[in-house]
Amino acid sequence: MTVKRSAGSTGAGRFDALDLAARGEVLAGEIDISRRPRVVDRLAPNTTSAPIAWQIAGARDALGRPMLAVSVEGDLPQECQRCLQPFDAPISQRSELLLARNDAELERLDAEEAEVLLAAAPLDAMTLVEDEILLWLPFAPRHPEGQCPAEVAATSGSEGVQAVQATSSPFARLAALRKGTDRNT
Repeated sequence: MTVKRSAGSTGAGRFDALDLAARGEVLAGEIDISRRPRVVDRLAPNTTSAPIAWQIAGARDALGRPMLAVSVEGDLPQECQRCLQPFDAPISQRSELLLARNDAELERLDAEEAEVLLAAAPLDAMTLVEDEILLWLPFAPRHPEGQCPAEVAATSGSEGVQAVQATSSPFARLAALRKGTDRNT
């Protein structure tokens, strides 16, 4: 297997996906995703850099059909929707895409398989990388459980606040809060 490295954050540019799959070659590199227009507005505000390692490997599936394995790894700066503080969300995403040579093959494969890509013309490596990141991005990013500063502050407060968080019903939470305020008056 041959590995071709891209020229850093400028990407690998356009490539022949069917040829890459036939040869079993790999394109790989690193990109500063904070410079990509389709992703930049999904990152935490004031992000200056977000390097992501990527790889596009050509291969054949179990039935001998050409495919690409697209992988991205790194940390994406996100803004927690609980506390509105920035945090780094680790990303490790991999997708396998079957390649179609023409529109007829695309329609046939699309009916049978989940992920099919038309490879009649050269593909843009950075577009594939961006697509993987966009597919991974959560709708409402949050710190991992127990790591959000808002959760930590709430659980270290008075026992009334702890009782409120321990209950699952919103009405039980209101009752616990009310009991906590009744004791203070």
